[in-house]
Amino acid sequence: SGLIGRSWAMVFAAGGFRVQLYDIAQEQLTTALENIRKQMKEMEKSGVLKGALSAEQQLALISVCTDLKAAVEGATFIQECTPENLELKKKIFGQLDLIVGDSVILSSSTSCLLPSKLFTGLKHVKQCIVSHPVNPPYFVPLVEIVPHPETDPSTTERTYALMKKIGQSPVKLNREIEGFVLNRLQYAVISEAWRLVGEGVISPTDLDLVMSDGLGMRYAFIGPLETMHLNAEGVSSYCERYAEGMKLVLNTFGPVPEFSGETVQKVNQALSEKIPVVPKVLDARRKWRDECLTGLAKLKTQIKSD
Repeated sequence: SGLIGRSWAMVFAAGGFRVQLYDIAQEQLTTALENIRKQMKEMEKSGVLKGALSAEQQLALISVCTDLKAAVEGATFIQECTPENLELKKKIFGQLDLIVGDSVILSSSTSCLLPSKLFTGLKHVKQCIVSHPVNPPYFVPLVEIVPHPETDPSTTERTYALMKKIGQSPVKLNREIEGFVLNRLQYAVISEAWRLVGEGVISPTDLDLVMSDGLGMRYAFIGPLETMHLNAEGVSSYCERYAEGMKLVLNTFGPVPEFSGETVQKVNQALSEKIPVVPKVLDARRKWRDECLTGLAKLKTQIKSD
């Protein structure tokens, strides 16, 4: 019932589904419910609450439970949201494997643990899948659906359909790969950003501006492949024009950074001057980020409907 679990509960409730939120301690669940209520009421007040139901109607769909067996009774879909710890997740799925039937889907929110490491050996492995959300899931709709090599295709299709039904934007990976797709793209950007700052080419604050007021503007609506397509007379034309230049630049990229030493200090100092590392300040900035994401989501929905 942490940040991701609460967010998933809100997304499913917005889709009209009854949700049982499980955790090991009652006080954690009480805090989670209070947090969910506060968020939903604030979003309803500002007109950005998801779904067709009122905040009270959605809240009525969410209940809590400290008994795992009772929590999953009658469930059709189980979304695990424990910390990113392989042994802990394997323990939870091992427990679930003993108590679920043959139709429920067992899904993990993991951002980097491979399905083959999570689910291999489980009796219900055909029903297991990774549904990796983007933090925070309520405001960023993408969900990466990653199958185990033994996952039944119907599990993938049912998960995809459910995510579409609750308003998320699911993508299907045809096979598992380290980091999935979102983090592989994100780490590639972070890696080059780190090198550019570390080599003194650009300041940390200007580097972030290149993304937020440059690439990020177009990437909020179209991806890198469509960008290629539109920036020439199609992808084939783009490759004819720019392939040599791209390869020339790509061959100058350095090795994977260590993410330590002077560059950490340089980046940390710049970001701490902009956003001091104080809980109250960080929380306020996160709230601002979420409000921006909500506004962007509304704009994208409006543009699609137009």
